[in-house]
Order: sequence, then C-alpha cells, then structure tokens
Amino acid sequence: MSDPAKSAEKNGLSLNSESWRLSVAPMMDWTDRHCRYFHRLLSPHARLYTEMVTSAALVRGKQLRLLEHSQQEHPVALQLGGSDPQELAEAARYGAQAGYDEINLNVGCPSDRVQSGRFGACLMREPELVGDCVKAMRDAVSVPVTVKCRIGVDDQDEYADLQHFTETMLAAGVEILVVHARKAWLQGLSPKENREIPPLDYERVYRLKREFPQLLVIINGGITTAEAVQEHLTHVDGVMLGRAAYHDPYVLARVEAALYGLPLPAREDVLQHMRPYIEAELARGTSLKHISRHLLGLYQGEPGARGFRRTLSEGAHQSGAGWSLIEQAITPMRVAA
Repeated sequence: MSDPAKSAEKNGLSLNSESWRLSVAPMMDWTDRHCRYFHRLLSPHARLYTEMVTSAALVRGKQLRLLEHSQQEHPVALQLGGSDPQELAEAARYGAQAGYDEINLNVGCPSDRVQSGRFGACLMREPELVGDCVKAMRDAVSVPVTVKCRIGVDDQDEYADLQHFTETMLAAGVEILVVHARKAWLQGLSPKENREIPPLDYERVYRLKREFPQLLVIINGGITTAEAVQEHLTHVDGVMLGRAAYHDPYVLARVEAALYGLPLPAREDVLQHMRPYIEAELARGTSLKHISRHLLGLYQGEPGARGFRRTLSEGAHQSGAGWSLIEQAITPMRVAA
C-alpha cells in the first residue's frame, strides 16, 4: 500500500478534508462552465466538477475546447471517463495543464453508452483495472487524482465488494473517494431510474469511513438540505450535492450559511453578479439559452417562481435575447418580494 504522506506530498495534496467538505456533483448536460460560474456565485467554498469528459474525446478527438473554464470557478475538478490507463494519463495531463485543481475518474455512471465504452459503473467489477488507471494518472500529474463510485453494481452488492474496491484504490494511491450511496443496476434501469430507484444506504458509506479512517470519504446521493449536509458531516469528511443543487440552486447559499456563517445573498443580487459574465458571453456569440437554463431554479419555492421560469424558458430561444429578458423575468419577483 502507498505511503499516504509521500503520495500527499507528490500530488500536492494536504489531507485536509476542508477542501472537500462541500462539492457539487458532475452531472451530464448540466454542470457546464456556465452552470459552474453561477454555482460559484452562490457558494464561494464548494468544489465544482465538470461534466464527465471521455479520455478518448481529449486524446483521440483532440476536443480540448471541452476543458474551457473561467478562473472564477476554482476550485474546480475535471471528471474523466475511460478505462485505458495510458489514455487516461494523457487526458489527465491535458486537464492539469488547463489548470484544473483535481482529476476525478468516473466509476459510477450507469448509462448504456458509458458501458459500451467500458467505463463508468461497470468498472466497479474490475477494481484492479481502475487501480492501474489511477496509478497511471497519478504518475502523470501533480494535482490530486480522485475516484467517484457507487456502493455496488448489479448483484455485486455485498459490503465486502465495496471494501475490496476501496482497498484496491488505497493501494493505487487514492486518498479521496466520492461514493454515491446507491448501487447501480446496469441492466433494466435507465440512468434516471438509477438515480432514484436503488435505495440509498448511507450507513454503508459511514462504515467505509470508520474502517478506512485514512481515506477522505465524500458522500453523494439524495441530499437536499443544509440540515442533511450537517448531519452527514458528523459521519464523513464531505458532502456532494447533485440534483438538488441544480433544481434548487439557492440550497448552495443555505449550506454556505450553515457551514461557514455567510449571510444569505439576495437572489436578485446573484443575478446582477451574473450580468457581466452573461454580457461577455453574448458578445462571444453564446446564445442566452445556454446560460439561462441554469438559472431557472433560482427562485424555487418562492412566490412568482413559475412566471420567472416561464419568461426565461420562452424568451431565451428568441433571436437577440439578452440581459433585458432577465430583467423582464426579475421585475415580477421584486413586486412579489
């Protein structure tokens, strides 16, 4: 097994769980660079993650545009998908050179197209291969290399299987493991169903932390409130929010208030802070709809929220849509407040 102190020194990683105390999950089609910029305004402390980028897209496809991000997003991690150690090592190098603070390997996604590429959750059946991938990536970069997994896959659902997987990751030098507290069914359930139907088993993740205290364990899955975040942090090192942070992004501000004592920002102030970014992106030729879709949930649960969403949804697709549309959406919210 690797020496944690030496590997921490080699990878520039201080085993300070504070850096991973709060994070926002990588979510396909959601956590693009526009979404991450918005989330950063709501949460100064959260570690943000990209959508999963395949190693093949970077290495063979040379789609380095997928690495674009802004300096305001940091700390931000690049999530990679793949199963070829050398290809992943090269992709990790691209990510580190682009300035990402962490490279995360996806061993949790259950979608069919991911399985056909031999990566994602199906790799939980091949922990030694995952270990080889991690070793190659760690040798290639100086930033932390982490792994995001499930608690099990299909009928490989005993705690002993997760235990063996974790031991293999530790031997490969992994010091931070993000665990989605549901197992994945690779046959018979859609990716959406895999996020909802397999039951959550938080206790299994807590047990993992108790049995591997040298490992930073980050829990993910079904966490929706600041109170739940605080409760999980009594058992593990960090909490990763997923769909809640997207559909009700203001929850990030609530968590910041609970964990760090920051005052809750006014929602309109958050939008006003988005204005320079939006106008700069519009000037680059970005369509407003690519940014505004991430803002739809900001007023979730507030009077007038439906009208806010409708105004943005219907207007952002129009030619020439710009900041004035967002002002139009905000105006009724001022009256409601």
